[in-house]
Amino acid sequence: MKLITEPYPTQVERWPKSGRHILAQFDDQSIIMYQAYRPEIGHYAAKNGCFGGPLSLHRMTWIKPSFLWMMFRSRWGTSEDQEVTLAIRLQRSAFDAILEQAVHSTFVAEVYRDEAEWATAVKRSDARLQWDPDRDPSGMRLERRAIQLGVRGETLKRYAREWIIDIEDISEFVREQCGYMRSRSAYGKLITPREAVYCFDKPEVVARLGLS
Repeated sequence: MKLITEPYPTQVERWPKSGRHILAQFDDQSIIMYQAYRPEIGHYAAKNGCFGGPLSLHRMTWIKPSFLWMMFRSRWGTSEDQEVTLAIRLQRSAFDAILEQAVHSTFVAEVYRDEAEWATAVKRSDARLQWDPDRDPSGMRLERRAIQLGVRGETLKRYAREWIIDIEDISEFVREQCGYMRSRSAYGKLITPREAVYCFDKPEVVARLGLS
C-alpha cells in the first residue's frame, strides 16, 4: 500500500480536539481524498487510474480528505454500495482550486449577505462545502469538524479525468483495521493513514470557508 500509516493512538494525541480543520495526508504536490463505491465503480477506477465507466459524471460526487470520516460514512466499507474504499491522490493545486470556489451547502449568515446571494453563489459554483462532526474510529461524534467537498459539472469532469495522479484500492487495509477497531483488546493496534492539519495560505478563502 502506498499510503503512509501510523498508529492511531499516536496520531490522535497531536490532532486538534475542536474547531474546523482539514485533516489530510499530503505533500508538496498532492493530497489524498477518500471515496467508497460499489465494486464495479471502485474496481474500474483503481484499474484505470480515473473515474468513468459505470460512474455517472452528471451528478454531484463528494470527496473526503479525512480517513476516519470516510470510515464513519461507509461503516468501514460494510455499507451497501460502499464496499470498495479508494485512496485518490489528487493534485494539490486542484484541491486548492476546489476550495477556492466552494460554496457552503447551506446558508451561512456570516458569509453571505442574504439567502438570495447564497443561492446565486450556489448556482455559479461547481463545488460545495460541508462541515460535519468528525468521528473517532468507533463512530463517536467529536467536537472537531471534518470537511467534505462536493463537485459537479466541469469541475467533476476535470477531477475524474485530469487532476488525479493515482487511485489505490485500500479495501483490504480497511477490512483489517476494522477488525482491530471492533476488538477492544486490539484497539491499540489500530493504524490509520498519517494525517496532519492542511493549511491554506489565502486569508480571504480561509475566512469564507470558516477554517479554524
